[in-house]
Amino acid sequence: MSVEDAGVARPYDQGAWWRDAVVYQIYPRSFADANGDGEGDLPGVLSRLGHLADLGVDAIWLSPFYPSPLADGGYDVADHCDVDPRYGTLADFDALVAGAAAKNIKVIVDIVPNHCSAEHPWFRAALAAGPGSPERERFVFRDEPNNWRSVFGGPAWTQVADGQWYLHLFDAAQPDWNWRHPDVVALFERVLRFWLERGVAGFRIDVANMLFKQDGLPDVVPGSQGGPLTPGLAAVPYEHQPELLELYRSWRKILGSFPGDRGTVAEMWFDADQARPYLAGDGLAQLFNFRLMPAPWSAEEFRAVVDESYRLARETGGSIPWVLGNHDVPRMVTRYGVDQDLVHAPTPEVLLGRVDVDVELGTRRARAAALLLLALPGGAYVYQGDELGLPEHLAIPDEARQDPMFERTLRTFMGRDGCRVPLPWSGTIAPYGFSAARDSRHARETWLPQPGDWAGLTVAAQRADPDSTLNLYRAALAIRREHPALGDGDLTWLDAPPGVLALARDPGFTLMVNFGPEPVPLSPHHEVLLASGPLEGRLLPPDTGVWLS
Repeated sequence: MSVEDAGVARPYDQGAWWRDAVVYQIYPRSFADANGDGEGDLPGVLSRLGHLADLGVDAIWLSPFYPSPLADGGYDVADHCDVDPRYGTLADFDALVAGAAAKNIKVIVDIVPNHCSAEHPWFRAALAAGPGSPERERFVFRDEPNNWRSVFGGPAWTQVADGQWYLHLFDAAQPDWNWRHPDVVALFERVLRFWLERGVAGFRIDVANMLFKQDGLPDVVPGSQGGPLTPGLAAVPYEHQPELLELYRSWRKILGSFPGDRGTVAEMWFDADQARPYLAGDGLAQLFNFRLMPAPWSAEEFRAVVDESYRLARETGGSIPWVLGNHDVPRMVTRYGVDQDLVHAPTPEVLLGRVDVDVELGTRRARAAALLLLALPGGAYVYQGDELGLPEHLAIPDEARQDPMFERTLRTFMGRDGCRVPLPWSGTIAPYGFSAARDSRHARETWLPQPGDWAGLTVAAQRADPDSTLNLYRAALAIRREHPALGDGDLTWLDAPPGVLALARDPGFTLMVNFGPEPVPLSPHHEVLLASGPLEGRLLPPDTGVWLS
């Protein structure tokens, strides 16, 4: 069935680099450690740019590296215009941007506008100034809390010594800004310009749908969820408020005042009605398409998500890059290696630690999913370590866990530490070359412990194995750069046996992924470009994907 009949809106940013870019997410604390202290840093990223250039990505996205007490992995920012000494200096950042540019790699940075650190100077001033002060107006203080709950568990309000309560939709160490205050608006305009002047190509906007809170801060109706971005109709009073549209238009004007294509990609979960106003205007450049991540391993489920998202992008002219992993969700190998009924439950059982994981099965499926991700129209994001086929580290000791979700849920929810473990680069024992300044016998322990069985998953080991996951990604990205059908553009669904997803892209490209239990014939008269696993003659085995020409 063709989807060529979908209504098409001409994008105002047609041709921008980010519309079909492959962006690699770096969690700096866990990417590479240049000074041997067990924590990743910006010089470590610079030292490993060769890996990213060989992989073939177009850009890197740096998760927060700003000064922070690390109550929430750096998303509690104390200074938006500096580098935390753990990670280096502003000079190190400038060197990284220049080094990446020399390899034709752009740099995107995180901007965290919903909240700051409780150690931010403005929040410390608000606490000192007391009720009714101008300093407190920059945040959300009130005399009585409402019924809002923290995303991390527990109440979204904390009481201070003078009796008032402040809002934190995440951890108590992350007070929410009051986005109706002009000082907050002006602060983030300065932040945007600061990093744009240092050469960043764009921003990933953290929790982009939650900045404005509904006037009066009404209680959340039990069982409600976020609604369309329409005045008065947002079912949750801290999501998708209409003022967001004008804010992002103003940000887009700031980006447009700098040379080159500077873009934004917004973190938000959405349905089509919620996404359409953001994409159809001249505000946000992109919205992450997270909806494949919780989808169970099913051709029907994957096709439904792809079809809806593709049609939405065509109707609005917007850009919705595809995502299968990031620093907030269990890794693909683990998600696809467990009972799929547990993956998309309201509380994924994998994060409760009560799952049996078939790593071999999960690896096969994750490799097939990678070929799907990189064949779809538009851009794609790859989370560090997914190109190595890393599984979730489920055996981190309780005393080593650092995600605030773990404690705020009374240690019932394992949190996100398992996908944030430092990368393995080389060697046979921890830290697997992560701390490059020292050998394994003398390096300090990494900030999160690494598993003891990752020797075969290191970059060095996989480079030497032609059938490794790393070399699958390298081959796929090399083909994607050269094949005229791949990147931004159109798709056509093809008839396929039950349990098989098949699509074509012009000129001359076909993707097939077999989600079913039995081998199926390959499309006739096609040459195999790349397969995620061994083929059985002209049969596509279960849990395998293939690119055909």
